[in-house]
Amino acid sequence: MSYDLGASGAFTLTIGGRSVAGESTFGVVNPATGRVVAAAPDCTREQLDEAVAAARAAFPAWAALDIAERRRHLVSMADAVDAHTQDLATLIVLEQGKPRPVAVAEVAGLAMWLRRTAELEWEETVNQDDGERLSVTRRLPLGVVAAITPWNYPVGQASFKLGPALLAGNTVVLKPSAFTPLANLRLGEVWRDLLPAGVVNVVTGSGDLGSWVTGHPGFDKISFTGSTRTGRAVMANAAQRLARVTLELGGNDAAIVLPDVEVSEVAPQLFWAAFANSGQICLAAKRLYIHEDVYDDLARELVRLAEQVRVGDPSESEVDLGPVSNQRQYESVVSLLSDCRDHGYRFLTGGLPETGTAGLFVAPTLVDNPPDSSRIVREEQFGPVLPLLKYREVDEVVRRANASEYALGASVWTGDPVVGLELAKRLEAGTVWVNEVMHLDPLVPFGGRRQSGIGVESGLAGLLEFTELQTLSVRRSRG
Repeated sequence: MSYDLGASGAFTLTIGGRSVAGESTFGVVNPATGRVVAAAPDCTREQLDEAVAAARAAFPAWAALDIAERRRHLVSMADAVDAHTQDLATLIVLEQGKPRPVAVAEVAGLAMWLRRTAELEWEETVNQDDGERLSVTRRLPLGVVAAITPWNYPVGQASFKLGPALLAGNTVVLKPSAFTPLANLRLGEVWRDLLPAGVVNVVTGSGDLGSWVTGHPGFDKISFTGSTRTGRAVMANAAQRLARVTLELGGNDAAIVLPDVEVSEVAPQLFWAAFANSGQICLAAKRLYIHEDVYDDLARELVRLAEQVRVGDPSESEVDLGPVSNQRQYESVVSLLSDCRDHGYRFLTGGLPETGTAGLFVAPTLVDNPPDSSRIVREEQFGPVLPLLKYREVDEVVRRANASEYALGASVWTGDPVVGLELAKRLEAGTVWVNEVMHLDPLVPFGGRRQSGIGVESGLAGLLEFTELQTLSVRRSRG
């Protein structure tokens, strides 16, 4: 199916297996041009109620399905994603601003994640089985899950929630970011005829929809990915009814470069660890600590790489990095750059964008050794700006790396993986990589500590967060 992306009403909500038009719409802006490219349906409170009711009605039959049947549904969903890869990627390019090859990879990742998640298995725990008593603890689905996804990876982030929630036996109402609703609306259309009505519902909206969802009494679980500030509000709303939450929030990930690295080898890896998706990744390297012995050489190589990449409209070929994805985030990045300028921190390359130009473009920017007290070090930039920080001693850099309210991920770069592993154990983060970064797997849990979130996603541990425990105890003997 193709769309006239400028036509009002081209996209619809998915509620109870049906196409539902919004009573009104809101514009979706292409961040590369500043133009509205489509109208998305603005879900009303009544339509949200309908979506939750549809999910609730579908839950008993879905939860009662044999696990093998739910696995087959996940694989069918993945097959449908594969069949619509190009269409979905086009929407991501237009609404999010990433280059087409990256968008295609994101869609392929959704399909892969669904298939691999379908492989997860879990068993009942037999606590006691003797002449006196049988005691068994099992896992049951929670019920109706609200899956709230961010704008940086519109369908990629949905994959972390949909597969585990559905495989565990829950039904879902998916609410993507108002900045990037189109690809998820399209997914709702693609899956309508594949799944029993009400198992997956997709609602989009601007304004109050997020707070309506997190405060809705019909949700048993809220799985949210987004900023720490919004995560606090989500948790507060959920607390009113003690709904379960998983919160994957902000990160200010430290990358530590030891003096024994081969600079020419690690520089490209570190560059893309920081600047992939224009730096708009929660697990991106956001503070780069470089030993003083290799600081100048590595900084020089990173500048060279930054000046080689092509930044531009992602719909064009050979573009490496697109724009910042929305006006709000663009203004946040510009504020940090302005603060660097006002405090006299040196830009090795990049800097403040030109004013008066179309598109939300910021060149890859490297900040030369700003103080640890600076905003660019303390705050999560979530954009194409990276502070390079010089250190001398290992104990010093561990202390500095751990001195953050965030604790999502971190990485260590060294010529000796054994040394790297020992250093990694000293870093306070949910995931620490050695000689790589941002490697995720559907069978491996990831999550943050401190202000980076609550709970984990992916792997068996992530799937079990969509379940609750029930213990059955049978007394066999009255003796």
